[in-house]
Amino acid sequence: MSDLCDLVERVRAGGDAGAAMVEEFRRTAVLVPRDRAGRLAAADAGGIRWVFAFTAPAELARWALARGGDGGTGQDYVTILGRRLLTVAPAAAGRPAGVALDVAGGRPMLLPPMRGIVPDDFALDA
Repeated sequence: MSDLCDLVERVRAGGDAGAAMVEEFRRTAVLVPRDRAGRLAAADAGGIRWVFAFTAPAELARWALARGGDGGTGQDYVTILGRRLLTVAPAAAGRPAGVALDVAGGRPMLLPPMRGIVPDDFALDA
């Protein structure tokens, strides 16, 4: 997991590691919370569905606490390979969908629904 976190830091610092970060995300298993209906937890902003994903249990717990939860101890989640999440989330949403990674932590990152990240059929720039 540290490889992904290191690459996120490089991108956040203005480095040109964006493509490497996306590839590392694809190879990494992330934690994706479920909502009360059992769906992948997500939020809509600007016409895009953003699915929440976390690199570590502590990051998931921070998000659960920020939402008024119990710090993740009761938060239902699935572990999924980033590659699968980037394929399944847009197809399930039926519209552009990206990933909001570690959104409640100190190094959040968005993986937008663009070519090279999600399938072309769901990319905004296709």
